[in-house]
Amino acid sequence: MPGLRLGKKPATDDPHDLLFTKYVDAAQIPPAPTEFGHEKLIPPKGWGMLGNDEWGDCAWAGPAHETMLLSTEGGHPATFTTTGVLSDYAAGTGFDPKAGPPGSNPTDQGSNVREVLGYRRKTGIVDASQKRHKIGAFVKLEPKNLAQVYQAMYLFQTVGIGIEFPGSAMEQFHEGKPWSVVPGAQIEGGHYVCCVAKRQNIDIVTWGALQQMTVEFFEKYCDEAWAYLSTEDLQKEKDPEGFNLSQLKEDLAKL
Repeated sequence: MPGLRLGKKPATDDPHDLLFTKYVDAAQIPPAPTEFGHEKLIPPKGWGMLGNDEWGDCAWAGPAHETMLLSTEGGHPATFTTTGVLSDYAAGTGFDPKAGPPGSNPTDQGSNVREVLGYRRKTGIVDASQKRHKIGAFVKLEPKNLAQVYQAMYLFQTVGIGIEFPGSAMEQFHEGKPWSVVPGAQIEGGHYVCCVAKRQNIDIVTWGALQQMTVEFFEKYCDEAWAYLSTEDLQKEKDPEGFNLSQLKEDLAKL
């Protein structure tokens, strides 16, 4: 199996972040079901590595995976290429693949997730047909609040999270095992993944594949979590779970 890269810079705080709890009344939203998700809409080999085997572009490959799922749910599936994802990584961070080979390229420094979110909102990420996909508002979740993350996953189909990545998780990925806490494991860097389903464990997408993550792993290593307002999966102005995202976008615009 090829080498795999990380590429998320440490989580940062910003007082201007929109907080999930400020405009979503948890008491009025039904709790997430025991199991949910639409991850099977994408075939197992359909996600694609999107450059993250060689470069630290996880914070750009992840959004492409999110958009693939959302656009498929909306009935207009988008596909992404490594070239396109790397072009956004370059535009957003100054990465230059010509500056050196993988592993010793001084411009391959990874990304701040919030900066990537700003790029997605203002510019959008490019798909294989050169169409750009933007998000609306992005809202910050409490990274250790699993109930909140589940609720956001159920409402918005996917949640992007950053994790402080232990070396043991790389071994577990190669062995096809769920990510679980291994005492004494050393942090190798930061990684961005998208959560797409709640099953026996939490199902995420990374390195072109579905990967399971235990609740204990999430609670120990997640350092940031984000939900996005997107029109990609809307059908008659509502998302697949019937939540009116258009109205929520209007409410957010007034904040």
